[in-house]
Formats: sequence, structure tokens, C-alpha cells
Amino acid sequence: MSRVLVVEDSQSQREMISNLLKQSGLEVTVVGDGLEALEAVQGDRPDLIVLDIVMPRMNGYEVCRRLKADPLTQNTPIVMCSSKGEEFDRYWGIRQGADAYIAKPFQPQELVGTIKQLLRG
Repeated sequence: MSRVLVVEDSQSQREMISNLLKQSGLEVTVVGDGLEALEAVQGDRPDLIVLDIVMPRMNGYEVCRRLKADPLTQNTPIVMCSSKGEEFDRYWGIRQGADAYIAKPFQPQELVGTIKQLLRG
């Protein structure tokens, strides 16, 4: 079973994304901000990370840059999932190393489909 780390500061979004992924047969761990995400991947590396951008303590762009710069996590797929839906936000997310960018609100099948495709490689 593939393991997904969901990094989201909104409790309701965290629960909604987590439940959606669990219903799709994925094992899910959740954390509430970027620093917690960096700590979580050191202990038990996930197969994929769903990453919000606007968060306290450290934003998703910085988390993405750090993960992609680290040889231990550079190949872990990252899906940025953010309410920042402008074309520039998408461009900037991909420039930071994200493998996919999904704007909120999203269709559940869009998120699940993107994640499953990245997990297949």
C-alpha cells in the first residue's frame, strides 16, 4: 500500500483530503505545517507528498525546494494543492520542483487520479 503525507494547515481540508485518499486505498499521514512535514519525512519517508502552499512557519514552496534539494527525498513526488490558482502560482510551484499542481477547489477524481498516476511512475 502506498504511503502519502498530506501537509495542510486547514483542519477541514486535511480531513477531506485524508478521507478521500484513504477511500482510494492509500495509507495517509497528516501534518499541519511545513516544519512538521520536514520532520515527518526524516522518520518515515512517504511515497508521495500532497503539499499546501500557504501555511504558518514555512510555506509549501520552501518545503518543496528543501525536499527536492535533499538526495534522500529528491525523487519523492510532490503534488502542490493550493487555493492559489493563478497561472503564475502553478508555474512557480512547478519551478520549485513540484511534480503536479492542483488548484482548490478541485474535483476529487482529479486529485486521486494525479496521485495514482505519479505513484505508478
